[in-house]
Amino acid sequence: MESRQVIETVAKACDDKRAEGIVVLDMKEVSLIADYFLICEASNERQVQAIAREVKDVADSHNIDIKRMEGFDQARWVLVDLGDIVCHIFHREERSYYNLEKLWGDAPQLEVNL
Repeated sequence: MESRQVIETVAKACDDKRAEGIVVLDMKEVSLIADYFLICEASNERQVQAIAREVKDVADSHNIDIKRMEGFDQARWVLVDLGDIVCHIFHREERSYYNLEKLWGDAPQLEVNL
């Protein structure tokens, strides 16, 4: 599966669990960390975990390799490393504090079909 298809699949999984503020940043020209960042938020820890679980389940069902998942137990900022794509699932308060969109402001945003 190509990166763009993975992004669409993961974004839909986030949206299915009512993630808010879904943004995809094209990181290819600004960072060596990943080609894309998918960033979203939820209003409470349970919802953060539900979104992360859905991303994992959808990735597994599409044979998308998850390299690492961090932060699930605290559910304030869950990072799901899908190789070329890193999915950041924030608690609303943490997202505004870390403000990755501003930190990586040079990265163009991609439109995703939800």
